[in-house]
Amino acid sequence: MDAARSLATLADPTRARILRLILDAPDGRARVGELAERLELRQPTVSHHMKALLAEGLVTREQDGRRAWFSVAPDRVDAVAELIGAAPRQAEPDLERLTADLATRFRGVFSPETVAAYVRESRDLLARGDEPPRHLASRTAAFAAGRLEALARADRSHRDHPEVLFVCVQNAGRSQLAAGILRHLAGDRVRVRTAGSLPAPDMRSTIALALDEIGVTVGGEFPKPLTDEAVRAADVVVTMGCGDVCPVYPGIRYLDWDLADPAGLPLEGVRPIRDDVERRVRALLDELL
Repeated sequence: MDAARSLATLADPTRARILRLILDAPDGRARVGELAERLELRQPTVSHHMKALLAEGLVTREQDGRRAWFSVAPDRVDAVAELIGAAPRQAEPDLERLTADLATRFRGVFSPETVAAYVRESRDLLARGDEPPRHLASRTAAFAAGRLEALARADRSHRDHPEVLFVCVQNAGRSQLAAGILRHLAGDRVRVRTAGSLPAPDMRSTIALALDEIGVTVGGEFPKPLTDEAVRAADVVVTMGCGDVCPVYPGIRYLDWDLADPAGLPLEGVRPIRDDVERRVRALLDELL
């Protein structure tokens, strides 16, 4: 499989959801009408996406009388599952275990009750929507830990490094580009966080690929909801196309970057946005340091 082309084809999150629904079907196949109903989209819209997946050879079509069934191409099931992260659904996170581990980590900083409250709320925030994210347990632990760290850092009088929060709508494109590049350039000299006003289930494949081209890894990053403590902990909040969603607090610098949205664009369309983001990040880093 041509990984770059396949990533570009799956850049639209609707196509990834279509493939995930097909893979999750009991017999591994689905009809356009069923998919449209599950996705709450019009059938012509789903048909348009199916044509693109057929053209790339990611799915096959089987005619049964007047009905057409679509399946993931047999020789591409493993590759498709890897590309869209279609891992088996996991059990509900062990919140007691997560709480105990984080209570140990934040002993002397927060009470076990506070830690437990943040773990429960973090799980609920991440699990909103029809499709809970993959790796919900590990993401809950990481999200809760990040929120507690931000809460502990709200007092700026003892800061050793500046902190930047990047916010866009889905936290799957522009904010992840900016955060990845700033972490890469600044190392441990700047603390970097991201959030979304309406976070997507996963980061876009083309974003990860565009960053990888310039030597930047996304690591374990994933879309996260915007929370109050993340804003309070920041020295600089950079918004990107998400409007006035951030609460305004004194002592925080707010910037709004007018950037094109990479959603649905192929890799060739993401590259100029990435380069625009990099120029802005380098200028911001010069100011911070």
